[in-house]
Amino acid sequence: MLGLICVDVDGTLVGTGNLIRDDVWAALAGARAQGVRIALCSGRPAVGNALAYAQRMDADGWHIFQNGASIVNAADGESMSEPMPDKPLEDLIAHARQTGRLLEVYTDTEWAVTQPGDYAERHAALLGVTYAPRAPETLVGTRVRAQWVVPRAQEAEVVGEPHDGLDLHPSGSPVMPDVMFISATRAGVSKGSAIRRIAAGYGLTLDRVMMVGDGENDVSALRVVGHPVAMGNADPPAREAARYHVGHVDDGGLAEAVRLALTL
Repeated sequence: MLGLICVDVDGTLVGTGNLIRDDVWAALAGARAQGVRIALCSGRPAVGNALAYAQRMDADGWHIFQNGASIVNAADGESMSEPMPDKPLEDLIAHARQTGRLLEVYTDTEWAVTQPGDYAERHAALLGVTYAPRAPETLVGTRVRAQWVVPRAQEAEVVGEPHDGLDLHPSGSPVMPDVMFISATRAGVSKGSAIRRIAAGYGLTLDRVMMVGDGENDVSALRVVGHPVAMGNADPPAREAARYHVGHVDDGGLAEAVRLALTL
């Protein structure tokens, strides 16, 4: 039996309609009852729905948010943040305003936008937070991540632009299928780097860790764990990085992965 299961949110835990199947929750609870640690491993911030998911998965455990930039304890909110470098972030904000694209900027628990509007409002609803747009300059605290929110047709253009000192983590969500979320973190920060830190904190070697994901931003995590699992709806890079393959998110593929973890 493995010691840690890391679970992506959009397209892995959460399916079409922003819904999570009852059998998925039951499988996760069953694994936790047998002593397996469960870590949410998401691009979302530690607020709203994502924080509630983490608390339900493992109430006193460590969870990965913001593509590894935030590692937060669900019980007391203790954080091991990875701050963004100031100059690259300021350059991104200026470029967003010049191009009219939506860039979101995050601390561990707050967010701001360069371009209020439909995408920002829909994303707030997906996250389960109140839509109250504010400028990035008003954020207080350590800024850990920025995120482009753009039409899918613009993904290649945005990814191809200079992002010096930063790593990019593109992903999608079945809740907003027309949009690409392209996170930017400090270079070297990813879901994979965060899993290494959590596993070490639990005293686990990576051969006792499973990651279940579906997107390109999950590849760094799939590559570091001993047991990488791709959902049936996974993008090609995630499928190629996985050893195991399970069903579609809407068919309960995550529950299948959890059952597998209990046999390894």
